Amino acid sequence: MEVEVTRSERRKKTVQARFIDGVLQVAIPALMTVDEEAHWVGEMERRFGARFDGDRVDLNERAARLASRHRLPVPETIEWSTRQRARWGSASIASGKIRISARLASFPLWVVDYVIVHELAHLVEGNHSPAFWKLVDRYPLAERARGYLIARSETGG
Repeated sequence: MEVEVTRSERRKKTVQARFIDGVLQVAIPALMTVDEEAHWVGEMERRFGARFDGDRVDLNERAARLASRHRLPVPETIEWSTRQRARWGSASIASGKIRISARLASFPLWVVDYVIVHELAHLVEGNHSPAFWKLVDRYPLAERARGYLIARSETGG
């Protein structure tokens, strides 16, 4: 994981970290010692590493398998996105590209699969019409996964 540390004169006690575009950005107080910096960088790597465990999921393999199983198109590309804060996923009919929020990387695989199926269905139906939901509901755990995602949304993801 790439790490970028910023020391701030205004920051007195707190440490803040964000994961943006594949880079863990850690903001620390300017007066922090080298040992304290190393401790907090390690701690933030541990915390964010648990959040973004994307290596455990082969999105291409899962999308191909789910597309075949549920009679949906295979995407041109599917990738994790660290930029999606308000959505679990997105799909472009024109390009066939799907992005899955990196927030899902630590979720149960049946939930990740649901979001993949949801986005695959968008490659056929660009809206949330009854025809779209009929495609999504081919996934047997769709209702359960929607409930899981709603609960996670209400608790901050």
